[in-house]
Amino acid sequence: MLTKRVIPCLDIRDGRIVKGTSFANLRDSGDPVERASLYEAQGADELVVLDVSATSEGREVALHTVKAIRRAISIPMTVGGGVRNVAHAQALLEAGADKVGVNSAAVQRPRLLTEISERMGAQCVVLAIDAARRGDVWEVMTRSGTNRTGIDAVEWARRAVAAGAGEILLTSIDQDGRGNGYDLGLIRVVASEVSVSIIASGGASMAAHMVEGFDAGADAVLAASIFHDGVTSVGELKYELAAAGVPMRMMEVAR
Repeated sequence: MLTKRVIPCLDIRDGRIVKGTSFANLRDSGDPVERASLYEAQGADELVVLDVSATSEGREVALHTVKAIRRAISIPMTVGGGVRNVAHAQALLEAGADKVGVNSAAVQRPRLLTEISERMGAQCVVLAIDAARRGDVWEVMTRSGTNRTGIDAVEWARRAVAAGAGEILLTSIDQDGRGNGYDLGLIRVVASEVSVSIIASGGASMAAHMVEGFDAGADAVLAASIFHDGVTSVGELKYELAAAGVPMRMMEVAR
C-alpha cells in the first residue's frame, strides 16, 4: 500500500512566513529556513513554499529564499508564486525546487502547463487550485484569492491534467485557516475526476481532519497553522495518523 504524505506549507511574504484566515489577516509566523529545518527533522515528507504576494505584486518568487531553504533541507520541495513562464520555472528548479507550483498564470494561459511539462516532465508541475464554494459548484479563484474567475474548479482540474499538470494542490478558501477540517466534498469530486495525486489544503487542525481528507481521496495533506503555532508537530501528527490506520512513512523523528 502506498504511504500517504504530510506536507507543511510555508506561505512567505517579504522573506517571512505568514498565515491568516481565508487568505486574509496575515500574521508573522517565523523564519522560513528555521521552520523548514525543524519540519524536516520532525519527519515531514515534503515541503511546499508559496510566495503569497508574488502574483499580486507582479513579481517572481525570491530565488535567494528558495536557495537558502534548499541548503537547509533535503526533502522534496514545491515552490510557487508568480510563476508565469518556463524560464521562471527552470530558475526555481535550478535554485533547489523539485516541483513548481502554478496557479494564476495557468488559468490565464493553460498552455503554460504543457510547456513546463514538456520541458521538465509532468512530475515537476503542481497545479494549485484555490477554490471557493458558489452555490452548488466551486469557483476557481486567482491572485491569492482576490480574483473570481467564473471557472468551475472541477472542470479546470480535468483540463489542467490533460494539459500536463502532474499533481494538484487543492485549497478551499472557505475553510483556509479556520480549523474546521478540509472541504471534503471538493476533495471527493476532484479526486473522482482526475488520475493524478491530490494534496488537500485548507482547514485542518487535527489528525481526524486529515484522516477524513485521505478517506475523501487525497494522497497528501497540507497544513500550516497547526505546525507554526505549535498545536502539534509533524512527528506527533504522523504517529496519530498511523495509529488511525493511515499508511505513513515513519522514522525516528522529533515528536
